[in-house]
Amino acid sequence: MLRRTEIAVSKVCKTAAFHDANRRQISVAFPRMMTTLAQGRTIAAACPLQRRFWRSSVVGGLLESRSGLRGLPESQRPRGLHAATEPLPTMVLDALNAIVGADKVSTGLAVREQHARDESYHADSDGIFPPHAVVFPSSTEQVAEIVKLCAQNDIAIVPSGACTSLEGHLAALKGGVSVNMRDMKEVLEVNASDMDCRVQAGVTRIQLNEFIRDTGLFFPVDPGADASFGGMASTRASGTNAVRYGTMRDNVLGITAVLADGSIVRTGGRARKSSTGYDLTRLLIGSEGTLGIITEVTIRLHGQPEAISSAVCEFESLHGAVDATIAIIQCGIPVARVELLDSATCDAVNKYSKMNLAVVPTLFFEFHGSSSAVAEQAQQVGDLVAEFGGSGFKWSASPEERSQLWKARHDAYYASIALRPGCKGMPTDACVPISRLADCILETEKDLKETGLVGPMLGHVGDGNFHMCLAIDVADKHEVQMAKDFGARLARRAISMGGTCSGEHGVGYGKLPFLDEEHGPVAVQMMRSIKSALDPKGLLNPGKMGS
Repeated sequence: MLRRTEIAVSKVCKTAAFHDANRRQISVAFPRMMTTLAQGRTIAAACPLQRRFWRSSVVGGLLESRSGLRGLPESQRPRGLHAATEPLPTMVLDALNAIVGADKVSTGLAVREQHARDESYHADSDGIFPPHAVVFPSSTEQVAEIVKLCAQNDIAIVPSGACTSLEGHLAALKGGVSVNMRDMKEVLEVNASDMDCRVQAGVTRIQLNEFIRDTGLFFPVDPGADASFGGMASTRASGTNAVRYGTMRDNVLGITAVLADGSIVRTGGRARKSSTGYDLTRLLIGSEGTLGIITEVTIRLHGQPEAISSAVCEFESLHGAVDATIAIIQCGIPVARVELLDSATCDAVNKYSKMNLAVVPTLFFEFHGSSSAVAEQAQQVGDLVAEFGGSGFKWSASPEERSQLWKARHDAYYASIALRPGCKGMPTDACVPISRLADCILETEKDLKETGLVGPMLGHVGDGNFHMCLAIDVADKHEVQMAKDFGARLARRAISMGGTCSGEHGVGYGKLPFLDEEHGPVAVQMMRSIKSALDPKGLLNPGKMGS
């Protein structure tokens, strides 16, 4: 049987359009694959190329049926030969060149792999799934033409922006074309009197705030990375000041998107409220490129506060810090940011950002308003935290000190990775009702200690959201599996407490297994029905939500 399998696989290798380098790799890897089969072990334990090799539907089906792998849980199944090892038809490449220009189409391996990676560990752990080509359009009309071309040729499409996502959103699981929005960086209109603006999808948060600085307005949603508006809308991003200003769901007024057939839809509008029609804007927000490609976003702006101050407070325990946060929220004090760092995170930040924080659970605060209101908020918070064991409360209106504090907070992810040089970050997040936040964090900290993994914790605790920043050796398969199991337990713990497996990282393919548990089979089937209605061929970011 193994001999018949070997002959069949060899025929596929000879007929497939492999690059020479892939042919050479397969010639080396193939004997190891057959040995693994003969010994009755799964191909997942073999080399990365064998996992890529599995992706071939012909080879995968043959080996599955003849090697006893049928019926294995998905988590134990090997990754395999990726569709993008076969080039796009010349006709399609020529058409893409005609739409955007030859200098805006790349088929180079380095560029394709760059657009298959995000800030997470997935590409290192699961393998890289690059697209066949990366295209850089500059207008909605060009995106529509690209999508029409792909739809006519049944080619998958994966939209991308600043590539800062965290759950494998960018992986081109079926190859295809990555449509990157980097050249769609125009601020199309600013309506200062109405406090809104319209931007192309590739505009970033920092770019917009620089552009509108002189208007006295700013855009508050701050996910940490300088993410693009298309990406932030697609993942329903939030961040450190969501407790005061809300998430992308609350700050997007309208969207222009290209649907799976290349048609262009404009949802919402500039009115602050409407009671007409289905809310298509919020249907697209958080859809992660599975229902349409967002090309323009109309967003709500906010007035720059007259005064801003920041504060730091230390606690003896995580429980005290969380309980203090709950009390602050329940008292209605309008804090703009309240961030929790555990002792491990404070230690990492001290080493990475040259800070001098006490290595204990710590809360960072920020207050917005008039000078008197900011002083009053700081005083109220200072009095409250003292009742929960808070000490060393100190606040400052110095822009330099505030900038240093929040830069250190935003760099906490990289500081956590730096605790183990040469390792990769595996960030995961969860969100629960704030009344269950202390329980969820403490159980998670206990779980982490029992596993022996390195994983500082920090969170936007004002809205019940926290992150675990695991630093893992992706070459150690046992450690990777331990980290994945830990993340799965955290997701299920949050869901069991009435929360969600992700407050802001999104789904990608990393959190896809938990949607049924969180939303239930009827809701998930409803999502699939929506996906099927809008994308019947399943070409938009396939293998993710709705698939």
